[in-house]
Amino acid sequence: MRLLFYTHSLVSDWNHGNAHFLRGVMRELMALGHEVLALEPANGWSRTNLKAEQSSAAVDRFARAFPGLRSVTYGPGFPHEEVLQDADIVIVHEWTERSLVERIGRARRMGRFTLLFHDTHHRAVSARRDIEALHLEDYDGVLAFGESLRQRYVEAGWGRSVFTWHEAADTALFKPISHEGDRRDLIWIGNWGDNERTAALREFLIEPAARLGLSGTVRGVRYPRRALEALAEAGLDYGGWIANADVPAAFARHRVTMHIPRRPYVKALPGIPTIRVFEALACGIPLISAPWDDAENLFRPGEDFLFARDGAEMSALLREILADRGPADVLAASGLETIRARHTCRHRARELLSIVSFLGGARTETSIRREAAE
Repeated sequence: MRLLFYTHSLVSDWNHGNAHFLRGVMRELMALGHEVLALEPANGWSRTNLKAEQSSAAVDRFARAFPGLRSVTYGPGFPHEEVLQDADIVIVHEWTERSLVERIGRARRMGRFTLLFHDTHHRAVSARRDIEALHLEDYDGVLAFGESLRQRYVEAGWGRSVFTWHEAADTALFKPISHEGDRRDLIWIGNWGDNERTAALREFLIEPAARLGLSGTVRGVRYPRRALEALAEAGLDYGGWIANADVPAAFARHRVTMHIPRRPYVKALPGIPTIRVFEALACGIPLISAPWDDAENLFRPGEDFLFARDGAEMSALLREILADRGPADVLAASGLETIRARHTCRHRARELLSIVSFLGGARTETSIRREAAE
């Protein structure tokens, strides 16, 4: 089959975690024998910022790190309807411009492809009017990256046509890597996130690192001056943006990492971790998490990773993990086991194909009932 993904960006992962997941899913779909193409706006926010900060070399790096993946940029005058005619499955990410979302929907009326809307953000809650203003009546279904988000669409009337489709680890890239020589204590990889986790970063990352005198590295973008000063005072080295292809090696050079979710996911959309949880566990590095509710039982808390209820407990757990390699190795092995059993991009590629098959069967049944009524 031919699958077409409308993405915010496939090439750029600058403050754009969804690119991580789509790269892995597209690669797995290709391995299963399907033809896959991504489309992204030429002036997309993530791509534009990546080029401005890192130059075009960062874009060229994508082709070397992910050979075989194709992404075509579009702008005004792009022949979307012509491209859509050749597709069997079209997936439109919720960052796509509203007018284009609706234009693709209109093309579906005359097309034979299955059309899905893909939501991987908290805007359905935090900017609810923006999502409610979208005209999705021509879409066959919605893919939501967590059950709590799926319920928002169910409440909006989508019923059996909205599906939970979690993110997962691209295990062709994210896997344990051996590292010779000394390792630093702590690595945190994540973007500043505006004001969505400012207090949590101070409580769970900055203060524990300073209290314990840890050696550590922070990677990510959009850190304001006051944040950089706080990291420096805590003894943490800030390295800026890191290409996702370089993250497994970065994990291997450190002994423990963290998950610190943004506030909207903790409060309004429980049960949805960031993709960094899947990726870290796939690399076999011990992980300690700030509080969130694993409402869907994606993992085995206490076995796959540890929860810290507050900054004091984060400090205690960090001290424990860094002091004894035995428990750290057991924790890492358990997390890796869960990823390989349930949360790889191969799993998600197969889930996507099953969803499309279900929707195709539902359309056939509807057509049969319509013909019988006539």
